[in-house]
Amino acid sequence: MAWATTRGTERRRAPLLLAAVAAAVSMALLGIALAQSWLGPAVDRGGAFCEAARDAVVRQPANTFSNLGFVIAGLAIAHRVTRHGSGGMPRSLATAYTILVVLLGPGSAAMHASESTFGGHLDLYSMYFLASFALAYAVSRLLTLGTSGFVALFGAGLGVCTVAEFQSVDVPVLMTMGNAVFASMLLAGLFVELVLRRRGTERLDLRWGVASVVTLAVAFAIWSMGKDGGALCDPESWLQPHAVWHAMDAGAAWFLYRYWASMSP
Repeated sequence: MAWATTRGTERRRAPLLLAAVAAAVSMALLGIALAQSWLGPAVDRGGAFCEAARDAVVRQPANTFSNLGFVIAGLAIAHRVTRHGSGGMPRSLATAYTILVVLLGPGSAAMHASESTFGGHLDLYSMYFLASFALAYAVSRLLTLGTSGFVALFGAGLGVCTVAEFQSVDVPVLMTMGNAVFASMLLAGLFVELVLRRRGTERLDLRWGVASVVTLAVAFAIWSMGKDGGALCDPESWLQPHAVWHAMDAGAAWFLYRYWASMSP
C-alpha cells in the first residue's frame, strides 16, 4: 500500500519535476555553450532588436535575461498541474506544454546572448515548437483525433516551420519567413479555437483566452516599435522593448494554459 502511495505521489509530481529538470539542464547547457563559444561566432543575429551589443559573453543582457520569464512561467504551469491537475487537458500534453514554455527561455536567450547563427536557429525553433503545439492541440480537438493525431499534426507543423526557416525572404513588419509562419500558425490556432467555441462542444473560461490574446497583441505592438529605428528603441537603455516582449509573451503562455485547463474534464 505504501509503495502504491509513493508511486501515486511521484506521478502527481512528475510535471513539476520534469519541468525543473528541463530548466536546469537547458540553462546549464546554455551557460557552458556561451562560455566555450559552442554556438559559433557573433554575426549580429538578433541585432535588429535595438539593444547595443556588449563585448562580453552575453552580448545583449536585457534581451537575454528577460527570457527567464519563460522559465518561470513554465515552472508555474507545472506547479499548477501538479497541485490542481490539468482540467480537461490531457495531463501528458499539459506536461509537454510546461516543458515547451520552459525551453522558450534558453532558446531565445541563446540568440540574444551570442548573436550567432546557431543561436538564432535555437530561438526560432523554440517558437516553432510552441506554435505547432497550439495549432495541433486545437485541430486535434476539432477533429477528435486523440494523442496520435496530435503528434502527427505537431510533426507536420514543425516540418512547415523548418522549410520556412531556411527561406531567405524579407517579410514586411515580421522581417523573416520564419516569423511569418510562426505568426500564421498562432492565428490559425486562434481561428480553430473560435470555431470550437462556436460549436459549443467545449466549455472553457473565455477570460483566460482573451487575456492571452490581448497580452500577445500588445506585446507584438511593443516588439514592432522596439526594433532598430523604432519609436521605442534606445540601444543603450537597460530597459529594452524586446525584453518587455519576452516578459509579456511568458504571461500570454500562462494565460493560454489556464484557458485550456479551464475545460471541464
